[in-house]
Amino acid sequence: MPPERLEDHLAYLIAGVNRQFEEELREKLRPQGVPIEQSRVLGLLADGQGRPMTELAEQVFVEAPTLTKIIDRMVAQSLVIRAPDPNDRRRVLIYATRRGQALWQKIGGYATEQQKRVLDRLSPGDLARLTEILRGLIAE
Repeated sequence: MPPERLEDHLAYLIAGVNRQFEEELREKLRPQGVPIEQSRVLGLLADGQGRPMTELAEQVFVEAPTLTKIIDRMVAQSLVIRAPDPNDRRRVLIYATRRGQALWQKIGGYATEQQKRVLDRLSPGDLARLTEILRGLIAE
């Protein structure tokens, strides 16, 4: 039987948790002048591997045109570069520059701190179940 009150709907609860996490992270990033989407891009590129725009858009949770604008700003700030894929010259990969990597070193810990605070509130069993449930919902 579905819940009667909006605030008891699962989608509402998940959106509320997400909003709380994002607001907290935005506050941490604000003094650095880094939007949350840019921090996600830098985090994904931190391994030094280039990523195609389609993959980045999916993993940053934005539409392709929005990501193009984000990447344009990051290129202008010398945080990332576009380069041809060595395996397929028709495809462009995005790489973090040294400046982008240095910025990630400065801000990357914010998400880790946030994760630790959340993990401290969950038992290992609850964490495993919650992770499994959320991954299952994403996969549908």
